[in-house]
Amino acid sequence: MDSSSCGTASPAIQVSKLTKDYSGTMAVKNISFTVERGTIVGLLGGNGAGKTTTLSMLLGVLVPTAGEITILGANMLTERHRVLPRMNFSSPYVGMPARLTVAENLSIYANLYGLKDIKNHVHRMAEGLALTELLKTPVGDLSAGQKTRASLAKALINDPDVLLLDEPTASLDPDTADWVRGYFEAYHKKACATILLASHNMGEVERLCHNVVMMKAGVIADQGSPGGLISRYGRDNLEDVFLDIARDASDVRETLS
Repeated sequence: MDSSSCGTASPAIQVSKLTKDYSGTMAVKNISFTVERGTIVGLLGGNGAGKTTTLSMLLGVLVPTAGEITILGANMLTERHRVLPRMNFSSPYVGMPARLTVAENLSIYANLYGLKDIKNHVHRMAEGLALTELLKTPVGDLSAGQKTRASLAKALINDPDVLLLDEPTASLDPDTADWVRGYFEAYHKKACATILLASHNMGEVERLCHNVVMMKAGVIADQGSPGGLISRYGRDNLEDVFLDIARDASDVRETLS
């Protein structure tokens, strides 16, 4: 989708000179990038590259050591209360309370987002994600695929304009993972939503993302469209580009030049 169709030229996310220092350990080092409104952008990198730390700072869970974050026009250090109701987050590594039912979990999150007519919101998400028959089931009793659908319902309960995803299809079987990707694609097109996707699945990124930000050791090693990066590195697919950057991007560029 062209971001110009989303009604504004202003970016959804602007990150400027963002840094996170854990007592001398630089998890994120002076990174800057922009996510245009109505686009899907991949945030890629190996373990320890700084992806999750970056997402946590965007959400306001972590306070940056330095730098600025602007989301939907609001400074996230001083005005995040203005835009948090228009954002949401999903990760298979952050579970919902296992003893509560699907309906109870979704109701709690709907209430946290200040939604009115909570019961209707819960049933709308349950119908859309085939959860209606599971609403009274404790989350801990769900299968992996059912938990994924419940987590997706939680992430979309407030119809977010900005959705942050941390490896949303990790550990899913291929069929379920494909279904989840299709649901994100459909939601993005319907809502003109902006999605920032951290993933290790390069096929997923090639399918979904308009642009990619490649991180390595807390810095941005490269960025561009999937096709542009594949062409720049002289590779056949994004996975090979990822491996080149993970191993040594500077040596790769010298070899190709």
